[in-house]
Amino acid sequence: MVAKIKPQHVPQVAAQERLCFSDPWSEASVASELDNELSLWLVALEGEQVAGYVGSQTVLGETDMMNLAVHPDFRRQGIAEALVTALVEALKGRGSHCLTLEVRYSNAPARALYEKLGFCQVGVRKNYYRNPKEDALILRKEWEN
Repeated sequence: MVAKIKPQHVPQVAAQERLCFSDPWSEASVASELDNELSLWLVALEGEQVAGYVGSQTVLGETDMMNLAVHPDFRRQGIAEALVTALVEALKGRGSHCLTLEVRYSNAPARALYEKLGFCQVGVRKNYYRNPKEDALILRKEWEN
């Protein structure tokens, strides 16, 4: 089940940040997004456990996907696809007309998912990632409201 993030989900999301990323968001940073009117974060729940999450911010109808992670125990089950699909549907209802994200050049599974979901490469950010240093591909999906 995909749902809007709630305060009780924040510790699990922060723990997954540390598990999945070399430069994770802190629990305080994740918690601050709950009160940010520009932000929309969704969680995929398996019972009470956060199996994955996605975070975004929208400004003037354009949305940036900042975080997407699935706990290693729940990967390859369609959770990332469900999260991105639910995010796009929710954003349509909030007046957004596009979703942009960065993905590591070497992250072939993520790149394949985004291509499947209709994202197109619109640019490259040289040395965007630090640990390890790597370029990011800028991907974008647009839709009509």
